[in-house]
Amino acid sequence: MAVTPPGQRERLSPNQLAKQEQIVEAARRVLARDGLAGCTARAIADASPLTKSAIHYYFTDIDVLVDRAMAAHVTAFLDELREVAGRHADPREKLWAVLESYLDSFAKETESAFLWFEYWIAVSRADHPEAIEAMLRSVTELLTELLAGVGVIDPRARARALMSYLLGAVVQQRVRRRPFATLREEIESLCLA
Repeated sequence: MAVTPPGQRERLSPNQLAKQEQIVEAARRVLARDGLAGCTARAIADASPLTKSAIHYYFTDIDVLVDRAMAAHVTAFLDELREVAGRHADPREKLWAVLESYLDSFAKETESAFLWFEYWIAVSRADHPEAIEAMLRSVTELLTELLAGVGVIDPRARARALMSYLLGAVVQQRVRRRPFATLREEIESLCLA
């Protein structure tokens, strides 16, 4: 996986940026539907109003496109979680609603969990850990905010522990689904005790 070169986006016109975003959105849909292996220039072109040539023009490296599409997935996911948080005034209710929504998202859309893990494996093999770090950091920042709101000691450290727990829970829920009340008890003892 590659990183977009600094300044590349700044050199594009507004029209070119809009086309690039169309391609990223099409790649997001392809990734969600077909996974990493199915995210080819042909599949992305078929899912967008642009041609395969246009895909290659705007993204000479498909890995840069995949990175951008995965980042867009994470942004959309975090937006959904923040929306859930915004429905609650009480900090504890906010935390529990977000955590339940987080786990429910992966339980309902099992392919998204596979996609995230598949992507993490691919970027790890490509020695591109920055992509994973950015994803983890963005989710951990949200968890840090929520834990700070309930007054835990060292919310950042607890958020990192909670993030690790959630990643494991996503996998375990795939094997043996447990009710959120059970997971909540575990999270209480891990982060709020």
